[in-house]
Amino acid sequence: MMFLKSVINPFNGVLEKFNNLNAFYIREQYYSYGHFARCISMVRDALQSRVNGNQNIGLVVNDDIETYASVFAIWLEGMAYVPLHPHQPVERSEEIIDQAEIRLVLDSRGDLKFTGAEIIETVNLTYKSLNLVPKIVPDDSLAYILFTSGSTGKPKGVMITRGNLGAFMDSFLKTGIQIDENDRCLQCFDLTFDVSVQSFLVPLTKGACVYTIPHDQIKYSYVYGLLEDHQLTFGAMAPSMIRYLRPYFDEIRVPAMRYNIVTAEASPLDLLMEWSECIPNAEIYDFYGPTEATIYCTYHKFSREGANKQLNGMLSIGKPMDGLKAIVVDDDGKVQGANQKGELCISGEQLTPGYWKNPEKNRDSFFEKKTDGSLIRFYRTGDSCFFDEDGDIMLAGRLDYQVKIQGYRIELGEIEYHAREFLKGQNAIAVPVDNHLGNTEIALFVEGALAVEAELVNYLQGKMPYYMMPSRILVEPVFDLNTSGKVDRIKLKSKLA
Repeated sequence: MMFLKSVINPFNGVLEKFNNLNAFYIREQYYSYGHFARCISMVRDALQSRVNGNQNIGLVVNDDIETYASVFAIWLEGMAYVPLHPHQPVERSEEIIDQAEIRLVLDSRGDLKFTGAEIIETVNLTYKSLNLVPKIVPDDSLAYILFTSGSTGKPKGVMITRGNLGAFMDSFLKTGIQIDENDRCLQCFDLTFDVSVQSFLVPLTKGACVYTIPHDQIKYSYVYGLLEDHQLTFGAMAPSMIRYLRPYFDEIRVPAMRYNIVTAEASPLDLLMEWSECIPNAEIYDFYGPTEATIYCTYHKFSREGANKQLNGMLSIGKPMDGLKAIVVDDDGKVQGANQKGELCISGEQLTPGYWKNPEKNRDSFFEKKTDGSLIRFYRTGDSCFFDEDGDIMLAGRLDYQVKIQGYRIELGEIEYHAREFLKGQNAIAVPVDNHLGNTEIALFVEGALAVEAELVNYLQGKMPYYMMPSRILVEPVFDLNTSGKVDRIKLKSKLA
């Protein structure tokens, strides 16, 4: 049982050994491992009184101790959680609830109502006794389902099994990063995003303290305060977060930082060079991975002294983690050699069993190929890459129209879908554009005419999370077409210059 061995047993050992140490710092309040164990037990008691048989549990991911306790209570009970962000449109949450066949939702605040789902308000539960003995279920049982943006206008669910997560923990801890009970660890990602799992799970299986970001705070400003005031020692951050801190680089000094992971987006080398001065004693790593490969699948260590491998100013994403295999294939599926560009494909025990009840997407995204004498299942990442002569992977960009905004992977087609729905058939094209900080934003072009822009904005706000909202809406009488008869997106983007 890889999940028990790599996740639950170490975690329960920490609860017993470090009862009086701090597990969390949330909203300027510390919570001990003993308190956390009691919270987990309360939630698990509530689950056991309501649930008969295995099912997916909805979890409204607030920033509080009850929400994190709910994750572990669900896992101890052998079930999977499906995160629902409290600030995303209720319609989107209900779409996820319907798709994942959720009948029970845990919510620490209890101010949201969902059609067809019972809600347990976890903040109002009563402690009876510790309830931490894990239920034994197979490793192919689900640990969580993350719903990401879908081109059809509906979110698609990525299933991560207990075995996937156990394999990730084993491979991550072989990268050389060593965390213990003395570490203070940043968790700055929403719980709807998979890097959040690494950000809390690795520290909590080692007895470290996790520092979180309240939803109602300006994220980069709050992170700045945590780094400086608490001298954090470990943390994963997106390059976009570091860009927001850039104006303060002259003031930021965190000599206590031992490890810093840069992830979720391509990592600009010049940004890391500047940032490294703020964390002078830290080992800096670039970790890469799609949700489908369980958080991370490759990594590369940034060098402060020597030359760093880069392509178009972006640091190499390095080599596969232990237990994972990567190949680059051309359009015909032929494996490419060194310096030959193609699509990066990943295999290994961290690879998802597929998308939740989406056979068409599964057929498109996964394939089997004979490699090293064995038939191996691979995932198509959609990333254009090549291996250099040393076997390091260089990332050239996306093959499709997916982009990452604040670390979230977004299908431009979903934004276009909702805009066209409101516009009653008028065409709309979403184009990524870099703002003055170098962070990616979305510009939405509307073909024809737009009577009232505010009405379109209000409609989109009711359909999509904030990070998918266009920062600019522009109107073009007629969209130009390219030689293939498709809308010329390059020409549209040139109008933003």
